Amino acid sequence: MEQLFLLIVLALGGGSTLASSVKIINQGNEALVERFGSYHKKLQPGLNIVVPVLDRIVFRETIREKVLDIPPQKCITRDNVGIEVDAVVYWRIVDMEKAWYKVENLQSAMVNLVLTQIRAEMGQLELDQTFTARTQINEILLQDLDIATDPWGVKVTRVELRDIIPSKAVQESMELQMAAERRKRASILTSEGDRESAVNSAKGKAEAQVLEAEAQQKATILQAEAQQKTIIMQAQAERQQQILQAQATSEALQIIAKILQTEPHAAEALQFLIAQHYLDMGKQIGSSDSSKVMFMDPRSIPGTIEGMRSMIGDR
Repeated sequence: MEQLFLLIVLALGGGSTLASSVKIINQGNEALVERFGSYHKKLQPGLNIVVPVLDRIVFRETIREKVLDIPPQKCITRDNVGIEVDAVVYWRIVDMEKAWYKVENLQSAMVNLVLTQIRAEMGQLELDQTFTARTQINEILLQDLDIATDPWGVKVTRVELRDIIPSKAVQESMELQMAAERRKRASILTSEGDRESAVNSAKGKAEAQVLEAEAQQKATILQAEAQQKTIIMQAQAERQQQILQAQATSEALQIIAKILQTEPHAAEALQFLIAQHYLDMGKQIGSSDSSKVMFMDPRSIPGTIEGMRSMIGDR
């Protein structure tokens, strides 16, 4: 029936009617056609035929992703701080019929919806949270807007808060707070540095004292060991000297005894040597630093010599 009516119209209207019945839709766009005031069909990209007079294109729009620039909006945070917030919303039409028939002036409705959602979200946060939780706010706005615009045939793909600007008084207060925080951190770092320096200095002194004490201990031990070795060596030397002296004395006595046995006049010579040695001993005692007065009876010398002579004679 529609084709028959189209042929009749073309026959009556000629070339101008044919030209008006051909509609070309560019790639990435779609169009809605009404007939007698009600929705008839949707035109896809490419060549489309409509019935002149009866059909009318009422809405032509792209289905590609678009950017919605949200102007700065005054908001009040939960701690009663005034801020200005603007945003960017990326969206596209997924259902052309809903976008035209479910809402009037789609873009204006989108802007008002985004502003309402931004004010609602900012009212639930304190000022500091609005700066630190921007990613979470973007995700919450994306979910809420995607759900809210679904009846309009719109898909919200991304929401980005651009600027969050507090009032001038709040900015000055924040700058003072940041300056105080920087001074506080600088003081803390300085005190920590002084403390670490003092601790390191104390550790260094303690380690130096320990090393010095250990060195003194080792030096004392080595000195004691050296003294001990010296004493042992001196004792061994004195012992060896005494042994050598005893051996020399023994050999000398043996030699004297042999001479006395073989030489009959050797006894008188021995008496003379003993007497001379006895006198030399007294002279040495008298010349020492700790000199003592020694009384010697001259008459005792022959007696001493005679005693030694008798000892030699017995041999």
